[in-house]
Amino acid sequence: MPHENHETMAALARQLRVDAVRAADAAGSGHPTSSMSAAELGAVLLARHLRYDFERPGHPGNDRLVLSKGHASPLLYAMYRAAGVIDDEQLLSFRSRGSVFEGHPTPRLPWVDVATGSLGQGLPVGVGMALAGKFLDRAPYRVWVLSGDGEMAEGSVWEAVEHAAYRGLDNLTLIVDVNRLGQRGPTRLEHDLGAYARRLKAFGWHTREIDGHDVAAVDEALTEARATTGAPTAILAATRKGRGVAEVEDRDGKHGKPLPDAAAAVAELGGRPDVTIPVAGPPATPAPSAAPARSAEPELPRYRTGDEVATRDAFGKALAALGAVREDVVALDGEVGDSTRADLFAKEHPERYFECWIAEQQLVAAAVGLAVRGYVPYAATFGAFLTRAYDFVRMAAVSRAGINLVGSHAGVAIGQDGPSQMGLEDLAMFRAVHGSTVLYPCDAHQTARLTAAMADLAGVRYLRTTRGKTPVLYGPDEDFPIGGSKVLRASADDRATVVAAGVTVPEALRAADELARGGVSVRVIDLYSVKPVDAETLAEAADRTGCLITVEDHRPEGGLGDAVAEALAAVDRPPPRLCRLAVYDMPGSASPEEQLHAAGIDAAGITAAVRTMLGRLVTA
Repeated sequence: MPHENHETMAALARQLRVDAVRAADAAGSGHPTSSMSAAELGAVLLARHLRYDFERPGHPGNDRLVLSKGHASPLLYAMYRAAGVIDDEQLLSFRSRGSVFEGHPTPRLPWVDVATGSLGQGLPVGVGMALAGKFLDRAPYRVWVLSGDGEMAEGSVWEAVEHAAYRGLDNLTLIVDVNRLGQRGPTRLEHDLGAYARRLKAFGWHTREIDGHDVAAVDEALTEARATTGAPTAILAATRKGRGVAEVEDRDGKHGKPLPDAAAAVAELGGRPDVTIPVAGPPATPAPSAAPARSAEPELPRYRTGDEVATRDAFGKALAALGAVREDVVALDGEVGDSTRADLFAKEHPERYFECWIAEQQLVAAAVGLAVRGYVPYAATFGAFLTRAYDFVRMAAVSRAGINLVGSHAGVAIGQDGPSQMGLEDLAMFRAVHGSTVLYPCDAHQTARLTAAMADLAGVRYLRTTRGKTPVLYGPDEDFPIGGSKVLRASADDRATVVAAGVTVPEALRAADELARGGVSVRVIDLYSVKPVDAETLAEAADRTGCLITVEDHRPEGGLGDAVAEALAAVDRPPPRLCRLAVYDMPGSASPEEQLHAAGIDAAGITAAVRTMLGRLVTA
């Protein structure tokens, strides 16, 4: 591309500042000062180093730009205007109702890969993109992450720093806008670039310390980053918040506010330049090898009815089988692959397996980054440990990312390990995610079929698996539609309905058999799809029996019981009597059988609950 001289880049930086001021002024809100500090960084990157075809955002050779400091969105939108892909009217629609130019960037814009704004996420997701580029796509694109200095305090950043260095991601460049001021005052390290550099070098990064307002220095540093091999590069740029306007420059208390006098600020910045930059396109790049179309149906594992098989085992075998027919499927694990059974995928497809170690935020972030590049990730760890990464899950939904998360060792059924290892809140947290799918299979064939079905779903998908063995209830060719359920016991004489999922399904069946021996007939529903839920089958059961007992190896808040109650509340008919069995107390260490009994969610607890409920109906 033609070399853009430094005077042109300086003029572009002034324009980016002016446009940031104008956008925030039009909105009456926003973060212009945080945008102004990074203007030279954005200008030089856009004019000299970014390789991107804005008309083809999906070009396999396009560089990826992640604005980790998402509150500086006016800078990003100003860059788009300078590239000629949006006009002034669109820029000034910033933060207005219906505008795609939101307060923090989201993929509603075709050039934005991931939503940002929750600080500390841009670099971890960038690591996932860089992993795809280096090890899967084997494409020449670079991943540029523009970060704020305040977010360098986030632990997730250092999970990413360590992982990027370990994997030698020399296609990743972190640009840190060290503008010294956070929301409520100075950042921890202020302008001590050396302190940042020492930390990053200790992890194995190549670093460069520069004056972030010197376009020549920025240009030289970005050139050096592109030439560095064997390690990721961090450019530590000393800048001043609100640069160019004396009333706000490097002054505390100006964060997140439009400038008091935008017209005066624009004048002080030198008026309104009108610079349009021809952004260099990417090199010719073949399409990645990942192909979403199946070469065949996966040969899912098959078991004999009545055998005892852990659903986590079925998950691992099904995932490996899926990987054999779909090159776009990748697996990630949080250093527990021998427990989640993700290691079965690793043995058969090692080139598409990513060990993320005990770093759950990086685990989920890498899955998001890989999904952005067109892959179908399955990320697995203990259900309890996914709570650490919940903000990444939440933001994955904002990013419209398609990721599969698998939580094993759920509930008190894990036994002696005790409550620190028990996923007891996972159904609630995943049900609360916008557009999510939440699945809790009870047997091996159900698990295998749902594992394969997840690959073609949209949004965040969660599969809950069980540590211990459970009986195989279904045949290998049984169908399990998303949003469905299975009625395992039913008759015209049913007096109550037991709704279960996962480990409580065989307990519910045992309870039904015990009750039948006493002359009490109950319906049993396997509600394997917790979200979306089969409201029609639940409503029919409520109409027929009038009493529903939900039983779950989960806290009472937000799980199976709430899913059932919400579904029935939406039906225009009198509500049934509802009893909810769940884990109400704090468990300790005990055998799985003792745990289920203590929580009142085993066959004995279900039987007692049904009898109590029916007894109340008789005396009512």
